[in-house]
This record gives sequence, C-alpha cells and structure tokens, in this order.
Amino acid sequence: MKNLKLIPYETIVRATNGEPEAVDEVLQHYSKRIRLASLENGHVNKDTEDNIKRRLIAALFQFRFDEQAT
Repeated sequence: MKNLKLIPYETIVRATNGEPEAVDEVLQHYSKRIRLASLENGHVNKDTEDNIKRRLIAALFQFRFDEQAT
C-alpha cells in the first residue's frame, strides 16, 4: 500500500538529476506548505514564497544518495 503523503522515490531521483517535470512535481507536492510558510500578516509574501522554492530546488540539486554497501 502506497503512502500518498510521500513523494515517490523515482520522482525524487529524477528531480535530483534535474528533470524539469520531476522538479515541478516536488514543488507541487510542497506548494501548500510553502504558501503557509510564506504567510505574513495573513497574506502570502511572494518574495518569501519564491525564496523558499529557489532554496528547495537548490537543495534537490545538491542532494546525493549514498551508495548501498553490498
């Protein structure tokens, strides 16, 4: 049974490899949380929202998977 609250592993791998569709899926998955974190005085601060998105994308490209020992 899949946990619908999680992003599929394959999507994360594709996003870390720079596939635009996968990056968009990750951003879409976290869009509600990003908007919530961007609230200031009850309104979404667009600069804050854009900054969070840029930082998430940068983190995706820096993420590396450890090779599993066999």
